[in-house]
Amino acid sequence: MPVDAAPPEIIVTGPARLPEAAGDPAFSIVKLGGAELQSSPRLDEVLATVPGVSLFRRNSSLGANPTTQGVSLRGIAGSAASRALVTLDGVPQNDPFGGWVIWSGIAPDRVQAVTVVRGAGAGPYGAGALTGTIDLAARTAALGGVTAEGSVGSLDDRQGEALASGRVGAADVFASLAGESTAGYIPVRARRGAADQPLTLNDWSGAAGAAGDIGVGTLSARASGYQEDRGSGLVGAESRARGGQASLTLARAPTAAALGYRLQAWASSSDLLNTSVSVAANRASTTPANDQYATPATGYGLNAAVRRATGADTLELGADLRGAEGESRELFKYVADAFTRSRRSGGEALTGGLYVEATHAAGPWLWAGGARLDGWRDFDAHRIEANTATGAVTLDQHTPDQGGTEPTARLALRRDLPDGLFARTATYVGFRPATLNELDRTFRVGNDVTEANPALRPEQLFGGEIGLGGAGAGWSWDATVFVSRLNDAVINATLRVAENGPFTDPVEGVIPAGGTLYQRRNVDHIDAAGLETEARRRLGPVDLTLAADYTSARVDGGAAAAQLTGKQPAETPRFTATAAAVWRVSERLRLSSDIRYETKRFDDDLNTRPLGDGAVVNARAEWRIGRGAAVFLAGDNLFDAALQTGRTAASGALPGVVIPGVVSYGPPRMVRVGVTFRE
Repeated sequence: MPVDAAPPEIIVTGPARLPEAAGDPAFSIVKLGGAELQSSPRLDEVLATVPGVSLFRRNSSLGANPTTQGVSLRGIAGSAASRALVTLDGVPQNDPFGGWVIWSGIAPDRVQAVTVVRGAGAGPYGAGALTGTIDLAARTAALGGVTAEGSVGSLDDRQGEALASGRVGAADVFASLAGESTAGYIPVRARRGAADQPLTLNDWSGAAGAAGDIGVGTLSARASGYQEDRGSGLVGAESRARGGQASLTLARAPTAAALGYRLQAWASSSDLLNTSVSVAANRASTTPANDQYATPATGYGLNAAVRRATGADTLELGADLRGAEGESRELFKYVADAFTRSRRSGGEALTGGLYVEATHAAGPWLWAGGARLDGWRDFDAHRIEANTATGAVTLDQHTPDQGGTEPTARLALRRDLPDGLFARTATYVGFRPATLNELDRTFRVGNDVTEANPALRPEQLFGGEIGLGGAGAGWSWDATVFVSRLNDAVINATLRVAENGPFTDPVEGVIPAGGTLYQRRNVDHIDAAGLETEARRRLGPVDLTLAADYTSARVDGGAAAAQLTGKQPAETPRFTATAAAVWRVSERLRLSSDIRYETKRFDDDLNTRPLGDGAVVNARAEWRIGRGAAVFLAGDNLFDAALQTGRTAASGALPGVVIPGVVSYGPPRMVRVGVTFRE
């Protein structure tokens, strides 16, 4: 990107959206755009710099399996299913089967701005926005303009993305394409064996769309697709994720004389191939454990809203409907060089709701609130297993349908104070139905097996917060204290660890030495309390950003998982801090750097697999070489920090002899050189 500010985008017709809600300033919201989104080639790495945003694993999408790419807010507890809702121009980006987000399918240069809404999002966001919402606004580039970036780097990494727009008849159109290929890195360092191999990645994604004024409003259409192929770090383990999405939106902003509205329909599809292996104790070899050869899933939705804006008041009424269906198809129980069992497991889910949102401004006061009523239903849940040699059915399980209704709400108040200061408070209730993956799919990663649970109940979160902040010429700051209780939290609960050699489960088969058998369960609740802070300051040619969050979270397992009571939720650090600086050295040269630090977290629910604290530093230098063009040199993990990302369970092959778990690490230092062009 050029050193100086990007030229303003001259968009004749943008995507069809309602304007930002008048009540947004009353809630805890962080906005990203411009240079922040272009600081990393991966959107999830950009989001990880926001206080309270938590990726399920420490691995970014450079090395993370698709099924672990979940995102949550407020540190309540990490989850691969995502406890936050991610939308792009209002369309959910969470996978219809698993709830995770395929970040490689959303290139940062394809995003104009990000709005992170922390706290349960009743109102317009609805089901799934349990801990908050990450709302992405699509970029369409300047009319007739082009943006592009390409780079090469260590680990044989090659990246490229381009976006172009123009006018066809009365419509503004755009198209974009992005991709990356890397030879990857081996995550295991100590006790590495012949079974270990690099986490490779080859991906591409594309999007195209059109928008135009049709008199009654702006009509926009968008279609996108992606595919990523990964080597999973072990011989014989790999994954492939692919999917697509299409949406059609008609919207008009409200005026003093007319109502505003939004009508939107969307559909998505995804498929996942995922093979896993068991690893020998000496890591010299692997044995096939599971071949999930297909996971076809579809999602669909409709939403509508009508907004009235009259002076100091706004009122919005809306409704939405979301559906998903999918099935995991796999082979398992590997005996005598062949899989002996096949499995089909899946189901369907449907949620729909009505909501009302209102705001009122009176001098320095701003009131905002809303309420929803949602209905949910899980149906056609099935798990069918058969003998691969004879075709004889060995298990035919059909779980009774379940459903219910969930009322949710949120309310916020903001008061502007002298000298650019403000105070605000908010309270909220949200819910998240379990995904099809959590309900119906048993899965295996290495030597660990996690059983599905079709009887899972929706999670429900109650929370509140108080915030203070201020802004002035060249500076801003914000601090928020929050408390949350997550009832019926869905976690992977440990059933048994193979500490003294392998054991055989009657349903899942052999669990190798060092492996763990889990089951998804609703625990009684998780309590969390914390502090989020952020400060920005411009000092001449230097922009500084400091941010931190602290969260104390504890599990109450109840009768379902009493062994977890008092434990820290898995994959939930207590403290994270980030610092970033951008120095505009001259008209042509810009230097930037950022650092992220995180305290210890645990890789398991029993808190027996600690992952040490660590910090990663990134840096980038850019030199403008002409109008709209620049070259750059970037270093990721500049000081080659050994950041722990995973740890297997310890095992004892002989009485009194304990073999420690194997630790995995994040990527080593990576250096990239590239060129950008924006016009």
